Amino acid sequence: MKQVVRTLYVGNLPWATRAEDLEEAFSRYGEIISARVITDRQTGRSRGFGFVEVADKDADAIIAALNGTEFNGRVITVNEARPREERA
Repeated sequence: MKQVVRTLYVGNLPWATRAEDLEEAFSRYGEIISARVITDRQTGRSRGFGFVEVADKDADAIIAALNGTEFNGRVITVNEARPREERA
């Protein structure tokens, strides 16, 4: 049986956050498939948000546990990622 995965958006991340930091923080609350921090193409610096792919069964618990909590000194936003709109 194929596992259902949900992608969570994580906003307001500290600039120094790495994908490994997200994975570590989120794995306390459920099964993590992957984590990535979005970076600026030109500068390579973090854009202050990222995405974490989690097992569907754990997604709601992870959102409830982490949305609005402090992560390395900043209050983060965690919610289900919306599909990307096509760019014109």
